[in-house]
Amino acid sequence: MKKVINLLVVICISVPLFSQNIDQALFDLEGVRFEKTEGTSTNYTLYIKQPLDHWNADAGYFYQKVLFTHQGFDRPTVMNTQGYFVRPRANEVQQILDANYLNIEHRYFGESIPDSLDWRYLNLKQATADLHRINQLFKTIYPGQWISTGISKGGQTTIFYRYFYPDDVDVSIPYVAPLNESIEDKRIYKFLDTVGTKECRAQIADVQLFLLKNKEDAIDRLKWFAKGQGLTFDYLDNSLEKAFEYAVLEYPFSFWQWGHSCEDLPHGNELDDYLESFISIIGLEFYGDQSMKLFAPHYHQASLEMGYYGFETKRFKKYLDVLDGNPNASFPPKSVSYNYDNSLNKKVMKWLDKEGNRFIYINGDWDTWSATKVQVSKKVDALSIDLAKTDHGKARIKNMNQEQRQRFANAIEKWTQLAVDFTPLDR
Repeated sequence: MKKVINLLVVICISVPLFSQNIDQALFDLEGVRFEKTEGTSTNYTLYIKQPLDHWNADAGYFYQKVLFTHQGFDRPTVMNTQGYFVRPRANEVQQILDANYLNIEHRYFGESIPDSLDWRYLNLKQATADLHRINQLFKTIYPGQWISTGISKGGQTTIFYRYFYPDDVDVSIPYVAPLNESIEDKRIYKFLDTVGTKECRAQIADVQLFLLKNKEDAIDRLKWFAKGQGLTFDYLDNSLEKAFEYAVLEYPFSFWQWGHSCEDLPHGNELDDYLESFISIIGLEFYGDQSMKLFAPHYHQASLEMGYYGFETKRFKKYLDVLDGNPNASFPPKSVSYNYDNSLNKKVMKWLDKEGNRFIYINGDWDTWSATKVQVSKKVDALSIDLAKTDHGKARIKNMNQEQRQRFANAIEKWTQLAVDFTPLDR
């Protein structure tokens, strides 16, 4: 009789889990508001109540935006650990695993901003605690395998999340994710001095020199462009010249990051040709006030603990009038005093080297950020897949060759017992 009772208890516990309605399941989650996407039965926008300080409830709270797709209570779940704003885009990992999907906006971005913008609470310890809380909430309805993934700064977040909470997910898949050693990681300079061909690198330097040598005329023309675009530069001391010099120094970083062609580089003496290339590859918007405000949380994190890069200026120094030395590429809020601390990065690098198992790192070897990618240790069971001559935006599973896809699928099956179906990526 006792065995029969136990069996009935197991049935009562198990059956509702896989037969319940997802709306009811979401309703039962503490601190979760949700709305169904119009015209769909499985897509939702969630707003999850999060403590501003996960270790001090008195600090207040905010609501974190999550775009959610339900595929089935018996399916795996993919967390997309965004580094910035959340957007309703398809996710490769979710598609090839037919998984439930939590696309999570980063705190202090988009709609996930506290009423009081207290920068003390924007750090990796708090941001990863947000992810942990979401993970623990949804594991009550999704008991299967869990995978986290993210792109660029979102990929960095994936790495740090796994460091702080190593048991939350079965596999982590960071795309094009740097792990920087300092606020001005010097490995970037070596990359820019060696990537591609010598001829192409020389052409890029010639473009920069031409622009700087013709700075007065260039700025006169760019004034009209800036006015037409409604750009202001108060953050850079109301100096279009400072924005111009920064952008010229940024030109090679963006050129390689976003996969521009050496064949399209300007030649000759027509300034408009050079300005057209300048605007298409980097432009002035990146240094305008709107961009500075939008990405202030990113610059805050870079200057606080994540690290970033600077600009090597030796060959251009005589043509720079408002920038000195190796200017930093980070522009954090001026209201905060920063003292960069790389101790967390060092701990993470050491942990990855010895305990960073079940990671799949995806990088493009022509992406500037590959200069500071994670180097996979032989001590761990992890995989690094580098796509040849591929940039930041194209280093994706869909662009892997057959051998790389097979390695990817083998690792996923080994670590999760899940079958990978690449068909959705090839449609």
